[in-house]
Amino acid sequence: MPTIQPVVMFFIMGVVAGLIRSDLKIPDALYKSISIYLLIAIGLKGGLSLSKYDIMEVLPASLALVFTAALIPLVAYPILRFVGKFNQADSGSIAAHYGSVSAVTFAVGLAFLDGIEEYYEGYMPLFLALLEVPALATGTILALMGTSSSSGEGKTDWGKLLHEVFTGSSIYLLMGGIAIGYYMGMVKMVEPLDKLFFDLFIGALALFLLEMGLLAASRLSVIRQKGLFMIIFGIAFPLTCGAFGTTMGYAFNLSPGGTCILAVLYASCSYIAAPAAMRIAVPKADPAVSIGLSLGVTFPFNIFIGVPIYWEMTKWMYGLS
Repeated sequence: MPTIQPVVMFFIMGVVAGLIRSDLKIPDALYKSISIYLLIAIGLKGGLSLSKYDIMEVLPASLALVFTAALIPLVAYPILRFVGKFNQADSGSIAAHYGSVSAVTFAVGLAFLDGIEEYYEGYMPLFLALLEVPALATGTILALMGTSSSSGEGKTDWGKLLHEVFTGSSIYLLMGGIAIGYYMGMVKMVEPLDKLFFDLFIGALALFLLEMGLLAASRLSVIRQKGLFMIIFGIAFPLTCGAFGTTMGYAFNLSPGGTCILAVLYASCSYIAAPAAMRIAVPKADPAVSIGLSLGVTFPFNIFIGVPIYWEMTKWMYGLS
């Protein structure tokens, strides 16, 4: 059974602080600063991964993965909006979380395959980076539809909305970080920034998850109201996405190990980049609901039960015993 990384315990600490009504509070200015930091750091790491590979080698699969990742929120949104009865902002935000990926779940998947000595392609971290952004853009569009018309309501001004999404600070910081990280990798100049954006990343993430725990505790009544739906969705939707990821890996002739990791990526749910991005891009969305789903239901399911299931899906797909 994989060990939960200590940084995740900060989320639990925040929940407990909220439940016992501690006066613990993260200042809003600090929280926003940490969100900006995390988005830049994730982008830099993705850009560095991208710089290590021949673009043409992985371009066909990468384009297909980016396109399908952007479509995942389109499937999740109507389920959340019309079955789960979430409001538009929360439906778009949660959909973005489930279309994006979890680096920690990805790491657990790699550790699982290493434990059974199963080969996987070395460029899988590139897919981790590429799958981070598309769903955030789609989820943001879904959350903001109808709010960017000239009259304030009614028809969506798509030109204005798309401009807000792709020039908004969350997407801009991620894409800018990827571009700078790619440049750093190409010119072999990582040291000037690695101490700040790489070495301190886990510490900043711990503070971020602490605040997320406080927020989740403050909105437990909302989570309880939709508890059964949240549990069903938080398990069934990742399983469906994992099965789709297995199919995609098989279609692009990845190794069984690479296909399993792709399934893990599709099934994972972001609790780092997505909350940070949605907090900035969709301020009306309730982060306690989305983080409660992603970190409270889907994350523990994936690391304890989901990863072995995705491996069994892969074995069935490839006819392995």
